[in-house]
Amino acid sequence: MKASAALAPALCEAASIVAAVAAGKSLTEQFERPAEVALHSPRAALTDLTHGALRRYGRVQAIVDALSRRGRPDRRVEALLWCSLYAIESRRYADYTVVDQAVRACGLLECWTAKGYVNAVLRAYLRERESIETRVQRDPEARYQHPKWWIKIVQAAYPASYEAVLAAGNAHPPMGLRVNRRRAGADEYLRRLAAEGMQARRVGAEALLLEQPVGVERLPGFAAGEVSVQDAGAQRAAHCLDLQSGQRVLDACAAPGGKTAHILETAEVDLTALDIDAARCTRIERTLDRLGLRAQVRVADCTEPATWWSGAPFDRILADVPCSASGVARRHPDVKWLRRAQDIGKFAARQSAMLRALWQVLAPGGKLLYATCSVFPAENSEVVEAFVGGTPEARLLAPPDGDGAQWLPDAEHDGFYYALIEKQA
Repeated sequence: MKASAALAPALCEAASIVAAVAAGKSLTEQFERPAEVALHSPRAALTDLTHGALRRYGRVQAIVDALSRRGRPDRRVEALLWCSLYAIESRRYADYTVVDQAVRACGLLECWTAKGYVNAVLRAYLRERESIETRVQRDPEARYQHPKWWIKIVQAAYPASYEAVLAAGNAHPPMGLRVNRRRAGADEYLRRLAAEGMQARRVGAEALLLEQPVGVERLPGFAAGEVSVQDAGAQRAAHCLDLQSGQRVLDACAAPGGKTAHILETAEVDLTALDIDAARCTRIERTLDRLGLRAQVRVADCTEPATWWSGAPFDRILADVPCSASGVARRHPDVKWLRRAQDIGKFAARQSAMLRALWQVLAPGGKLLYATCSVFPAENSEVVEAFVGGTPEARLLAPPDGDGAQWLPDAEHDGFYYALIEKQA
């Protein structure tokens, strides 16, 4: 177990971040604040506390609600309790250390009058843990740690496996690697990892799964472009595009550039990468520079071809469309706070519009790969079936890798959906 003095400042900053997320702010934005309000605690500790508390959506709230005798506290104090409960359940610290440091964090938050309250709630939890557990398990949001509307969608879509899907959304995500086949082979790279004391195994053609996550600076050849961090599910995209050398390829929503790079590592193609955000396009360019790859990167809205398209059709299009991110919620646990049930219909409408726009720039005989990191059918099969059903020249093909369209999140990969659509000549 860890001790210690550094926990109070980390709990203070983590509570401020989680309170901001609960108020509707993005977790990513909270970690990328400007220098004048920069975070001071170690990033690893803050990531653990914030992501751990947010993955327990519903559960930590239910525990605080069950134990509080004074109504709803200040939002930062409430978030401090959520983070502290996670710290206790993580078993990284002794129980008494968490209680002591949480009380100290009240002072750092300038919530001095809350010290007794925080102490009382956490000690009550430690005394009444078994009975509290029984009570919160009766609440679906506390039990599954997802919003009720989210639970209902997953249960209806996957009645035999919905509990596993929800549990995966609360777990620590796996760390997948993609070996750059232009620089190294997967088996060769496995041996290099082993020589550095890092255990991994193959889970795809270029995909490796690390037994324990590490910082990228520890990965052999990372700076030289020999390997990238990318989930094994995300790596399906390049293989499902059915790429051939010499093709014109469009990555329509390309940032941050992982799939773009994998396409270029896989085949000699003429690739255009679009993204609507200029800062995100800069990230694509940095990714490609590290890997020694080249593409035409443009800031553009793919739904407005007149503003960026030269008129030369594309042989392959990757439409990795914006979505709920329900298949990668464990990596972005704030989505469970920020999404609403009505958002899914809005995403589906946007996704359908993108499909229609991109279909215009696809060559006859060409193929478009529709991709999401979602497990919700309303964003996946329903969007694709409606498009194919209303487009006479569209034909839905089986994924070229022989697997199903929907991958659900598990211990090896996140949740992704892929549908390959051919434009008949």
